[in-house]
Amino acid sequence: MPERVLLSIGTKKGLFVAEGSRTRRSFALRGPFGPGVSVYSTLLDTRGAPRVYASSCNAYFGMKLLRSTDLGKSFKETKGAPTFAKEDGRALANIWALEPGPAKNELWAGVEPAALFRSANGGDSWEKVPGITDHEHARKWHPGNGGLCLHTILRDGERVHLGISAGGHYLSEDGGGTFQASNKGVGVGFQPEKFPEYGQCVHKLARHKDAPGRLYMQNHGGFPDVPGVGVLRSDDHGRTWQQISKGLPSDFGFVMVVHPDDADTIYVMPHEATTRTCPGGVPAVWRSENGGGSWSRLAKGLPKKESYFTVLRDAMDIDELKAPALYFGTTTGQLWIGRNGGEEFECLFDSLPPVNCVKVAVV
Repeated sequence: MPERVLLSIGTKKGLFVAEGSRTRRSFALRGPFGPGVSVYSTLLDTRGAPRVYASSCNAYFGMKLLRSTDLGKSFKETKGAPTFAKEDGRALANIWALEPGPAKNELWAGVEPAALFRSANGGDSWEKVPGITDHEHARKWHPGNGGLCLHTILRDGERVHLGISAGGHYLSEDGGGTFQASNKGVGVGFQPEKFPEYGQCVHKLARHKDAPGRLYMQNHGGFPDVPGVGVLRSDDHGRTWQQISKGLPSDFGFVMVVHPDDADTIYVMPHEATTRTCPGGVPAVWRSENGGGSWSRLAKGLPKKESYFTVLRDAMDIDELKAPALYFGTTTGQLWIGRNGGEEFECLFDSLPPVNCVKVAVV
């Protein structure tokens, strides 16, 4: 039986790893690994012997991928990282997503500028996935505030869902061979056409393995002329999307997390669209237990005033233990745990560098 809870925390100044027992009463912190270099994506790969992966984005020395085979006690660089061919004309700026592929040792990486790469050997060598990297829309996408990034990869059998900012949601039904824009009902407020075929600034996608066809989306909301488009749900594999933001203080945000035991329970963290911070300086996680039909506020233990942090798109996760705990990191360097599915929060670490991403696994 897995006995330890492992957290990978990507920050502006390197990767940290926190380890605790199944009780989650306390966590021991180690790191930083790749010190001084921003980490935007990590992966806790529990297929077989656990491995920890992390991107390492160095503006001077290029993109590296770090790998650990000892639960994050030490890291080594892989032999290679995703890269565009010289004749392509694009240059790799960042790795925004790392996910397991369908085969043993296979990894997928979403990068900036928005493209998808695949490794068959645990990250030592990479090849592009042409179906999306060379898509007819690829040179027409525009960067969001965080860059032109492919930040979400969701695999569901032969279906592959991608989230691109600002490109939208793309769907493959042949294992990643070909992709189509699939954004019916996904709105934008920053261009003349409010419901275009593509070009939406999707912030995050999430799904649950036990709900075939169900997807949730945190989109770029907060537009008075296109109200409600920030939090969405699909029940047909992402072909069409419906609004589920009614009852939230804001439909702008970055995260979207699904409860591991209940496909109807989802978590978001609304922000003010103008400042990208907690509404009124009072942070809260909002939970729906009926697939977005209604929402309840979870804030016990969180600051009650004058708190203006941001929680970025990959900076929230949930473990798979009984009475799962929620975890999120902030741009002001705190890492929080929400016990019993977010019923009560506690700050685990309060002086980390700004947090870009948080992942959790039971190992």
